[in-house]
Amino acid sequence: MSALDETLLADGDGLTGADETGVLRALASAGAQVREALDLSAEARVARLAEDDRPRAVVIAALAGSSVVADIVTALAGRGCPVPVVVRHSGPLPSWVGPLDLVIAVSLSGRAPGPVALAAEASRRGARVLAVAGEGSPLAEIGARHGNVHVLPARGVRADGGDPRSSRVALWSLVTPVLLACDAMGLLPASAADLAGVADRLDAEAEACRPWSETFVNPAKVIALEVSGAVPVVLGDGDLMAAGARRAAGMLARTARVPAVSGALPDDASEVVATFGGPFASTVEDVFADPFLDGPPGPRLQLLVVRDSPLAVSGEDRRLADAVVTTATDAGVRVSEVVADEGSPAQRLAQVIARVDFAAAYLALASGIDPARSPQVADLKDRLG
Repeated sequence: MSALDETLLADGDGLTGADETGVLRALASAGAQVREALDLSAEARVARLAEDDRPRAVVIAALAGSSVVADIVTALAGRGCPVPVVVRHSGPLPSWVGPLDLVIAVSLSGRAPGPVALAAEASRRGARVLAVAGEGSPLAEIGARHGNVHVLPARGVRADGGDPRSSRVALWSLVTPVLLACDAMGLLPASAADLAGVADRLDAEAEACRPWSETFVNPAKVIALEVSGAVPVVLGDGDLMAAGARRAAGMLARTARVPAVSGALPDDASEVVATFGGPFASTVEDVFADPFLDGPPGPRLQLLVVRDSPLAVSGEDRRLADAVVTTATDAGVRVSEVVADEGSPAQRLAQVIARVDFAAAYLALASGIDPARSPQVADLKDRLG
């Protein structure tokens, strides 16, 4: 990756000009995605999935960029979810799935092989299927069968230049129908009114992170500056923010081409803290180093903590997160934080996801990288046919 161009980062017109595929504009449409998805879900009568008995179990079939839908569902459902929620990226479908269960299959194109195969097998066994998929696709056809439900993704999500829509920037068009269905069945709290609040929160974050705001007051640009040239370790401070941390690591890798790992407290505290004593941890620079003889400094560790709102975190969890941050600082590791404002769980999670989504896009653009296209990913797809 080339060095980050701070001048471009501060230039709103330059950023939007460099963003040829409209990734920033697509991210800014997240609130609109939620509102359109609410209408499309109502048209599809998603709530009728709750007319029968609550399913015995839920299987979520999602692949690649769409898999964050499963992360959000499991985070919002929590450990007290009344039914098991199982995630599958591809086959085989668990042998126990049958007429008492619900399979949720998500694919923006509706052609992802794993979700299509899982949904087809589930329908064959008599399980209910909720399909969120593009019109006229194989997955949409399965969702249109008797007893199933098909919801179109929000139609307004499209990058410029005729490129196919990307699940990375269409997240809220995919996840909104799923959350509505799960709320109707009593699996998690995400009513239509709550999701309208999510849309408002996403609009507010898009305004705060707009390309034309000054770098020092733009929270996403600040994160992009702090993460630039670093090896990020993204840590969520609990079950809810674990989904935000995983999304952040995925966006940094896929959008900004920065290798990032994620974890969540309390389970991953020891593994993360152990890296503070490793070769990437220290930020102490040798003032006597000769950049011509010794070369540029190596990559450094950057701890990015995704934190829930203070009132939503228990005292014990807050102390653990604070202790990790203090340990990192004492070890010479730079620390960045993304902290959610008060609100419902869905609103808090949406806010932190949106902020790091923008940060990853800014990091890519200011580093001379197209956030929408990866030649290496394209090569891989060509080799696999």
